[in-house]
Amino acid sequence: MILETCELKQDYEVLGLVKGSRVRAVNALNDMTSALKNIIGGELGSYSKLLKETRDAVMDDMIKEAKALGADATIAVRFTSSQVAQGSAEIVVYGTAIKLKG
Repeated sequence: MILETCELKQDYEVLGLVKGSRVRAVNALNDMTSALKNIIGGELGSYSKLLKETRDAVMDDMIKEAKALGADATIAVRFTSSQVAQGSAEIVVYGTAIKLKG
């Protein structure tokens, strides 16, 4: 599966919008540790790990959706995130599933 953040130069047929979305939260102990690191500085390891795992999961969801449509590629791929509640975030990825011509 080809994933691109831009348009492709070759001919293709648009199959439709595909996406993946998950809401995840860190546990309270990790959240307290992260609050301390916000004061003294340093990488928020538990958040970094959780966000990477969630990005990978939503990408997998989007790819499965694109493959179900018979897509060869997904273009104009974008990520967005938002805080849903204290200590939790929604990660969304979306793009346009396409079938390559020729």
